[in-house]
Amino acid sequence: MLTLSAEETRNALPYDRLIEALRSMFKAGCVMPLRHHHQMEVPGEAEATLLLMPAWVPGAYSGVKIVNVMPGNSERGLPAVAAQYLLSHGRTGEMLALVDGGELTARRTAAASALAADYLARKDASHLVIAGTGRVAVSLAAAHKAVRPISKVTVWGRSLAKAELAASDIAQTCGVEALASTDLQSAVQAADIVSAATLSQDPLIQGSWLQPGTHVDLIGAFRPDMRESDDEAVRRSSVFADTREGASKEGGDLAQPLKSGVLQPKDVLADLYDLCRNDHLGRRSGDEITLFKSVGAALEDLAGAVLAYETVVSERGQLGLNMRGAKAH
Repeated sequence: MLTLSAEETRNALPYDRLIEALRSMFKAGCVMPLRHHHQMEVPGEAEATLLLMPAWVPGAYSGVKIVNVMPGNSERGLPAVAAQYLLSHGRTGEMLALVDGGELTARRTAAASALAADYLARKDASHLVIAGTGRVAVSLAAAHKAVRPISKVTVWGRSLAKAELAASDIAQTCGVEALASTDLQSAVQAADIVSAATLSQDPLIQGSWLQPGTHVDLIGAFRPDMRESDDEAVRRSSVFADTREGASKEGGDLAQPLKSGVLQPKDVLADLYDLCRNDHLGRRSGDEITLFKSVGAALEDLAGAVLAYETVVSERGQLGLNMRGAKAH
């Protein structure tokens, strides 16, 4: 069984290929049971979350991700998310690879946002604002740059020092102008794309700040009691999701306005299945404000893990299993 380190996982998942792997998986579909979601007490700190996320393509691959989300890690200088992904043969059950779950999660999360932006952001979108300073911030910049001509990135965080560090990493990694800001309102008002990746329980992105043509990308706030946008942002936007069922029930940005009646189920215009299958064409005009809510889907992890596994094994000249071949066994 392969064991892929964070560096090996990162090298095996370039954003252009990962975005297309997600697009293909959303087109084809897979079996994706509702993920297990458990709250864990941490004495003296905010509650942690344990997630178990299985998915499989019958006869080809199966996999499960185990995730610990630890909000208290920010004070320890550690990533909030710790995870591993176990990929198996879909017919024999043979365990094929243990993929670094933290790197997989960060990259597939950013790639899903970029995939959505490929349908929902203006073609000329060049200024990306990122609210959040975690490890996914750099990933978001790199992924969006793979689908849009991003030339400027503004990073906002509750800690200016962390925002400055994230901006420096983005500038070095992505080769774009990147700076930190303490004024989220001004940053959002100047943005083409606003991407929020926080564990906030209170809205950060105010609808009154959004300018015509803005694309809002919400990937944090993955529980019903968390929220990154207010009701006005939802009212003013054309609303989309990664998966209707997951985003409508699990993420507060949709779950709360659906519960209060601010948003109706029919107002979620499409999810990534619809967009990737051309059942909805995405952005309709240059002035339209679009809002995409993502809570993550096991399908995305499976697509990324398969790509990482096949890339590494192919490079080593050992590839004896692929999606088509596995189905034929």
